[in-house]
Order: sequence, then structure tokens, then C-alpha cells
Amino acid sequence: MDLCITIKGVSFLLQTGLGILGNASVLMAYTHIVLVESSLQPVDRILAHLAFSNLLQLLMRGVPDTMFIFGLRNLLNDSGCKVVIFAYRITRGLSVCLTCMLSVFQALTIAPLSGSCLTKLKSCLPLLVMPTFIGLWLLNMMVPIAAALFSMAPRNGTMPAFTLNLGYCHVNFRDNMTYVVNGAVQTTRDFVFVAIMLACSGYILVLLHKHSKQVRSIRRANQGTSMEMRAANSVVMLVVLYSVFFGIDNVIWIYMLTVAQGTAMVADLRVFFTSCYATFSPFLIISTNKKIKERMLCAAGEQSAENSTDKPKT
Repeated sequence: MDLCITIKGVSFLLQTGLGILGNASVLMAYTHIVLVESSLQPVDRILAHLAFSNLLQLLMRGVPDTMFIFGLRNLLNDSGCKVVIFAYRITRGLSVCLTCMLSVFQALTIAPLSGSCLTKLKSCLPLLVMPTFIGLWLLNMMVPIAAALFSMAPRNGTMPAFTLNLGYCHVNFRDNMTYVVNGAVQTTRDFVFVAIMLACSGYILVLLHKHSKQVRSIRRANQGTSMEMRAANSVVMLVVLYSVFFGIDNVIWIYMLTVAQGTAMVADLRVFFTSCYATFSPFLIISTNKKIKERMLCAAGEQSAENSTDKPKT
């Protein structure tokens, strides 16, 4: 096997494997919390949903890509390509939308009370989580319809113009107008949500700066406020992580819109950087979320105790 193909395959395999492990760990930790506490805070529910969408994203794109790189051909027929591409694009869109939702909810949570409207909005946050989830799912199911319709299994012969070559599937947009409009709609959605999340993160950073000044002047800070500020800090880190990979992803995507026929290498490079957020975000969540770390340590301790009791006595 060619060295470049081996390096690419190992990179995708490690990325997909680590991402699946990390997101599954976050979901299991939140499942354990729900079983013990019977409820989740709004931010925790968003984080759990984000881990779920990232897990699906890696399964729908990372796994087929890795299998194709290692030489497995004819993985999907036309119907399979339509389902996989549609599911992947939905979960990819949910990734940016849920990160934006997370930053908005966290900004509202730590915002100082300055009126009855904000007070009512804060009290309604738990009730707004589910309707927002439904709205984001509907939005992201509408955006990739064209890509799903034009998806097909690879054909023998010359590849038509305006076709995205994903290796195991092709997306043939038929003409330049459809090709550009599809990319513009997806890019516009991404930029709108990224702009909102960056604005909210900037507001959070201002509040964090004010809070740090208060803590320096007042040694004994309120514990609940400190917990909210730590959660806000982790949200800002998630936004920064997404923004870095989003920038790289869209530079490659804009380049692909300028050419009539994207190569598989460019598509693979874009998928790799797009999937980096889905891979690394769960580990950032685990490292900055005290509740998840405690549940994971508790589960590990219970498993260790069970193993020790199962050992035969000598």
C-alpha cells in the first residue's frame, strides 16, 4: 500500500476512533447523571445533544471514509449514498447550530439581571431547550436536500463536471447554478451561526473579565456564580475550537466552489478538518466539566469494585 494512503488511512482511523470513544463517553456520563438525578440542566442537555450529533457525524462520514481509504470499494449503492450524505450533512449542521445554541444559553445564564424581560427569559430557558432542538433539526433537514437528491454511487468512466468526489459516493449537481447555490446556502447558514456564537462568546468574555476583577477585590466570591463562570469559560473554549476548524473548513470549501470538479484529496482534507471538532470537543467537555469527570470516575470505581469482588479468593 502507498505510504501516503497508509498515513491518510491511519489518520482517519485514529480520528474516527478517538471521536467515537470521546462522544460515547460523554453520552454515557450524561445517561448516568439522568439515571441518578432524573434531570439535566439546559446547558448539560445541549452538551449531550452536541455529543450525540458529533457521534452520528463520525459514524456517517468518518467510518465510510476510513473503509474506502483502506481499499473497500462499492460500499454503498445510490440509496445508501443518499441516506449517508443526508445524515452527515444534518449532523454537521447541527454541530455548528448546537455550539451556537450553547453559547447563547450560557450568555443568558450568566447575564446580570437588568429587567423583568431578562428575568422571565432566564426562568423560561429550560422550557426553550426542546423547541429549539426541534427547530434546529428542521432547519438542518431542509438545507442538505439538494445534496442528498444528487448523491449516487461512483460510476465508471469520466466524472461529470460540478461533481463532489467523496470517494465512496459522488454528488453530481448537474450544473454550475445548482452547485454554487447549494454551497452558498450551506456557507451562509454556517457563517450566520458562527457570527452569533462569536458575539455571545465575546459577551461572555466581557462578563468573565468583570467577574475576575470582583473576585480579586472580594476574596470570598459566591460559589454558584463561580460555577457558572467556569461553565461559561468552557463554552468559550468550545467556540474557539470550532472557529479554528470552521475557518480551515470554509477556506477549502470556498476553493471547491471555484472549481468545476473537486478532487477526492481536497474533499478528504476538508472532511478531516471538519471532523476534528467532532473528535476533540468531547475531550474538551470532559476536561472542563466537573460533573462528567465525577460520573466517569464513579463509574470506573464501581467497575473496579465489581472486578475485585469477582476474583476468586485464594
